Amino acid sequence: MVPNVNATPVLGRRGLYWQSGVCLVLLLGVGWLVRRHWPAVAHGAVRLAVADQGWLLVAAVAAVGTWASSALAQQGAVTRRLPGGRLVAAQFAASAANHVLPAGLGAGAVNLRFLMRCGLPAGRGASALAVKAAAGAVVRLALVAVLAPACPGLLRLPHVSVAALLAVSAAVVVVLVLLGARVWPRCRGAVAAVTADIRALHARPVRAAALWGGSLAFAGLHALVLIAVSRAVGLPLSPARVALLYLAASGAAALLPTPGGLGSLDAALALALTASGTPAAAAASAVLGYRLLTVWLPLLPGLLVLGVLIRRRAL
Repeated sequence: MVPNVNATPVLGRRGLYWQSGVCLVLLLGVGWLVRRHWPAVAHGAVRLAVADQGWLLVAAVAAVGTWASSALAQQGAVTRRLPGGRLVAAQFAASAANHVLPAGLGAGAVNLRFLMRCGLPAGRGASALAVKAAAGAVVRLALVAVLAPACPGLLRLPHVSVAALLAVSAAVVVVLVLLGARVWPRCRGAVAAVTADIRALHARPVRAAALWGGSLAFAGLHALVLIAVSRAVGLPLSPARVALLYLAASGAAALLPTPGGLGSLDAALALALTASGTPAAAAASAVLGYRLLTVWLPLLPGLLVLGVLIRRRAL
């Protein structure tokens, strides 16, 4: 039997079409929400225009620091030494690409190409990206666990009956059992490679410190951007509460496959801030300021850097 060599590309295109369709639906939903709450959004934009410039400068510096911390975490995810300048430039370009393609495909593709240009095989590069992503997820969960007791009552879990919880758990177990026989043999090699890379990295304290320190700095600096913007527009929330709301909202938005959380993160942040008692106009100002500094202002320069890296064959 001759294998169908076109099966993988077709499946890839179908997956991309599906994700793009989901993105379109989510963006249309966000557009409808913006239109419905346009007075609050417009008032939030006006409030941001007259915000405290000092705090906005702090937010801008923190936003720039996110790319350096991402580069540090990426260096920590590989044992080979990477060129520092090109590494930071690649993270800047990856951040821009991440807001063009769905579900983080842009950032993953840019970073994988960069690592391959630095001499890593494709498998090792993909493993390094998985190690970095896993470290970032662990750091975010740890920060939530630390901040949640300091902000009691801020995060409220929805009430779920025991019967519903048991039914969902049973369904998950059944799906895992049915898929495990097919999926696990294919994933076993990838899991073994990632595990081996994690052990090799933690055998080198400098690399482990870079991985965990960069991941912690990345999450902390993103939270600092929102904290500083919140201070600039006079949000009546403590820094710890804003940081916890950011971590929770960004975690929820990560479940939706939009480019760079476009629309999903905006809605999640606005909902989290308003649910905590923040006026709608002030919440809109904070979200607009955060996205302006982390997405819209760096987007065009990041795409230009991406083009330069491609032209110089750094990617």
